[in-house]
Amino acid sequence: MQKKEFAVFGLGEFGKSVAISLARCGCEVLVVDNDSEKIKEIADEVTYAVVADVTDFNVLKSLGIRNLDGVIVAIAESLEASVMATIFAKELGVPYVMAKAYTEVHATVLKKVGADAIAFPEKEMGARIAKNLVSGNFVDLIELSSEFSMVEMKVPEIWKGKTLRDLNPRDKCGVNVIAVKNAGNVNVNPDPDMPFKETETLIIVGDNNMLERLVKNNK
Repeated sequence: MQKKEFAVFGLGEFGKSVAISLARCGCEVLVVDNDSEKIKEIADEVTYAVVADVTDFNVLKSLGIRNLDGVIVAIAESLEASVMATIFAKELGVPYVMAKAYTEVHATVLKKVGADAIAFPEKEMGARIAKNLVSGNFVDLIELSSEFSMVEMKVPEIWKGKTLRDLNPRDKCGVNVIAVKNAGNVNVNPDPDMPFKETETLIIVGDNNMLERLVKNNK
């Protein structure tokens, strides 16, 4: 199966963290920043690292981003730059663009110009830590929006020894298993006929209510 491909524009703390995390999950990752020092620091961690101006339409077109699965615009320090990068990514046909915002006004503008999702890293980190402490059931949780989250959790007791095909979690539970972790390895294309093992950790995306229900049913 082909690896998923993403680009990250802007290598502040948020952009760098997202890029490295995607790479470690087995994705092909292109990072773009106009600071050569930042590019040098991350070059060995990702697939491609390019010094370029993401507000230049022709530059982005030459990088072939239209063929990617998604783009993360992590340059919120400049409203103009983040807006232009978002517009250009959508115009070039990128199916999914997540943009970082500092304020609600910034987020509103980004949504109007085509951003599919908005990230508020500082606010979301606080919510993420609080939810993990309260739930005690997720290894990790990332809030993708007010309604959807991505969680990392141990294989539910009732799922052990069963396959994705047996469980059909998308239809029966309203969630999608996007990766399986075992012994430090991450498989982003899990075999639908491979039984889940007790030692594995699942990365699941879904509606927050459905995820909470899955956890409750696992108690």
